[in-house]
Amino acid sequence: MLRQVQTQKLLQKLSPQQIQLMKLLQLPTIALEQRIKEEMEINPALEEGAETDDEPKDEFENEEFEDAPQDEEHNRDDFALTDYMDDDEGASYKLKANNISPDEERKEIPFSVGLTFQDMLESQLGMKALDDREYQIANYLIGNLDDDGYLRRDLGSIVDDIAFSQNITTTEEELLELLKVIQDFDPAGVGARDLQECLLIQLRRKEVQTQIVELATEVVEKQMDEFSKKHYDKISKKLEIDDELLKEVIQEILKLNPRPGNSMADGQKSYQQVIPDFTITNDDGELLLGLNSRNAPDLKVSAEYNKMFEEYSKTKDKANKEASMFIKQKLDGARWFIDAIQQRNQTLLFTMNAIMEYQRDYFLTGDETQLKPMILKDIAEKVLLDISTISRVANSKYVQTPFGTFLLKTFFSESLSTDSGEEVSTREVKKILEDCIGAESKKKPLTDDKLAKILKEKGYNIARRTIAKYREQLDIPVARLRKEL
Repeated sequence: MLRQVQTQKLLQKLSPQQIQLMKLLQLPTIALEQRIKEEMEINPALEEGAETDDEPKDEFENEEFEDAPQDEEHNRDDFALTDYMDDDEGASYKLKANNISPDEERKEIPFSVGLTFQDMLESQLGMKALDDREYQIANYLIGNLDDDGYLRRDLGSIVDDIAFSQNITTTEEELLELLKVIQDFDPAGVGARDLQECLLIQLRRKEVQTQIVELATEVVEKQMDEFSKKHYDKISKKLEIDDELLKEVIQEILKLNPRPGNSMADGQKSYQQVIPDFTITNDDGELLLGLNSRNAPDLKVSAEYNKMFEEYSKTKDKANKEASMFIKQKLDGARWFIDAIQQRNQTLLFTMNAIMEYQRDYFLTGDETQLKPMILKDIAEKVLLDISTISRVANSKYVQTPFGTFLLKTFFSESLSTDSGEEVSTREVKKILEDCIGAESKKKPLTDDKLAKILKEKGYNIARRTIAKYREQLDIPVARLRKEL
């Protein structure tokens, strides 16, 4: 039986402006610049405008952020929209925030231009005495090489692909012969199907086949498994050589290039610099924080659209009313976007300032052991914002310090208790672990059990499995793979 019932519900919904702000908070500097350009393309009421002498300065321009006031105005969930209208001689709203001098040299993102890896191989292929059919097949093989210069696909699959795409019937034997042609190209090792074949190609192309080269070839060809696992005692026993000679053999193999494709393409790849979102400088013991938005354009609401809205809103014609509503939507959208950018800058600065003050000892010294345990909740409580907001700020943002440029979220770490009851950061433990491994004897590297004992002696009571987890996070192999002669 259907019944009509009245109920009351308390719901909390984000406004479109708040949703827009949350999305902007997640964007790093370089992505924000692109987002501003996209907004200007879809909203003609939003314009890029240069600041004139009589325009008011933005509160973020060249600001060196210090102690931020923590009042209700900066922590409210909703924000008031202020009037950013400009006439022809009025002020444009400036959103640029940094502490960089306008006279400083501008460094753009470098991109290199040149031949690709495949282009270089194709140019060498053109110098070989091949007929049109063989050239077409060999060219197809070159197209299947990965960035490392390896052919990792099965030859049988390539036979089928050539039949369908090129309408050429071939065999695995013919492919293998043409692959050997490619393997003669520079750099040595290109066209190999695995690491073992890559190293063998390089060793066999040595102009002088000394005893060391011959022994290295034998190790790679017959004892590759033992070599990869660093079972040097087994290798020396099979080759019947002493450790000194084996060391020379190992060094000969280590001089080879395991990724020949990369060495050829390094000059042709495009490189993109990391653009820091924040800069921290040390001015005689005083930390200064800057927000980097040097390439973000100045924004203002279109004065022309404002005049159009005033004209259309005066008439009662239906067509003009519709035009007036359209223009109003665009003007509101421009105001909201400008205000959201301002709120983003404020939130980023408040949050980063709290992180800087929390980790002051580290930013003054650069000593990782000075890093305090810090989680999102710690910063959220300081700036009176939600944890999700802090997470968005820390996401994909970089900070430039006197000691290097770091991903912001790397400064967040869990705490660990020492024997004395002191709370320390897991980053501090990892740093000590890294130092212990760096100072170990490579002839007899420290096992995880021994590392756990060393840390226990230093007051860090950590289990062996935790040591293994931290070691893997630091991308450090096990003791057996760190062994050297």
